[in-house]
Amino acid sequence: MSTEKISFLLNWQPTPYHIPIYIAQTKGYFKEQGIDVSILEPSNPSDVTELIGSGKIDMGLKAMVHTLAAKARGFPVTSIGSLLDEPFTGVLYLEGSGITADFQSLKGKRIGYVGEFGKIQIDELTKHYGMTPEDYTAVRCGMNVAKYIIEGSIDAGIGIECIQQVELEDYLRKQGRPISDAKMLRIDKLAELGCCCFCTILYIANDNFLKENPEKIRKFLKAVKNATDFVLTNPKQAWEEYSDFKPQMTSELNNKMFERCFAYFSDSLYNVHRDWKKVTAYGKRLDIIPQDFQSNYSNEYLSWPEPKEAEDPLEVQRKMAVHQDECKACGGYRRLVLS
Repeated sequence: MSTEKISFLLNWQPTPYHIPIYIAQTKGYFKEQGIDVSILEPSNPSDVTELIGSGKIDMGLKAMVHTLAAKARGFPVTSIGSLLDEPFTGVLYLEGSGITADFQSLKGKRIGYVGEFGKIQIDELTKHYGMTPEDYTAVRCGMNVAKYIIEGSIDAGIGIECIQQVELEDYLRKQGRPISDAKMLRIDKLAELGCCCFCTILYIANDNFLKENPEKIRKFLKAVKNATDFVLTNPKQAWEEYSDFKPQMTSELNNKMFERCFAYFSDSLYNVHRDWKKVTAYGKRLDIIPQDFQSNYSNEYLSWPEPKEAEDPLEVQRKMAVHQDECKACGGYRRLVLS
């Protein structure tokens, strides 16, 4: 039987940055495009690319480095667009933990990571700084890195600035401590990558589904583009609608996360060629993809003009860091405006 149903798997439980997908549902943008999208939540985030790659699920969300690794491991998935673009990612820790801006201060510490590739990143970084995996204790935390740091189960862990770092800041605020005590050693700087794009959150699809349903893909992307436009133009209203649909979003913590995610939303949804080139090279450096690997992304299903890429991406990231510090201090829904 022919159906306009699409199964779509999130990369985690609903979070503030999933808002465009849910707004596309609540505002009827999927229905306007003539598609019916089932939004699913994973019980284990590590299963996402396998479920999509095996064809059990049609589409979903995953970070760029995981999307590359999935294809290299035989799970046929392709990125068809970007949701969250270059969120700052790094090793998070609290002031007073004995960790400093010197990466070697992690020696002898317990370091948390989300999944398999987080461990590979830490191992590669320790090697880069003259250390070995035996110089620290690795602890797999899933998405609970901030929780493990707060509980004292780990000394530091890999997370992103707009989610786990906000969790740490919320904890510090409630303890009467300055939120500046939540620190991050950014992986892009530690590894001299020149980008934070390995944790860009992507819309991905099963390759067979992509081949057989190109119009469904175009309709889906048009719907989430309309939803993204609505979120960026009307953030307060969008957040209220999302919170009404998902009551667990109503907390002050989730609202702060949304404020910090706001600047990272891709307004065009386009895969950035420069970023894919850099992360593909990084994946080869980590030895998670072969040296002859071809990047698995496509922009052909996006029907609006492709924006010009930044001439100086490092300067953009410098400005983004300043921008996010301002957002941290003042709150509100802020986008980085480049001249």
